[in-house]
Amino acid sequence: MTEAALLTGLLEATNEPYAIAKIAGIKLCESYNRQWGTGTAMREFLHVDDMAAASLHVLGLSTEAYQSHTAPMLSHVNVGTGVDVTIKELAETIQAVVGFTGEIVWDSTKPDGTPRKLMSVEKLKALGWQASINLKDGLADTYQWFLKNQDAFRAQ
Repeated sequence: MTEAALLTGLLEATNEPYAIAKIAGIKLCESYNRQWGTGTAMREFLHVDDMAAASLHVLGLSTEAYQSHTAPMLSHVNVGTGVDVTIKELAETIQAVVGFTGEIVWDSTKPDGTPRKLMSVEKLKALGWQASINLKDGLADTYQWFLKNQDAFRAQ
């Protein structure tokens, strides 16, 4: 298969989950190269520990509780914080967390992308769970983990 053949037809059914994951990674890398924009677009961020906790919470629900909030072939539940921030606020929060004193430069010639991507988390709240790690604390925790573990990755 050549690179040009990617996404030119339907995915083979038994390979679809793997193919979608690989394609998502490719598309993410492509998007990093063509956007940053003005920083006004809004996005929602979820700490990995909250994702894990939400997953365990939903997995631990009784069949009755789960089925009362889902339907066959519509069984997914959004996991998120229900809170979004601008990309500018995100960059400034990261700047504060890591102690970066340089200037953040915005390129208004690049697209901002979808103005807002905020998930409804009402179903998840009705199932008895909500996120507990705010953006600044999550970034600080992640950055401290990185600082503590970066040497292990350099040795690889």
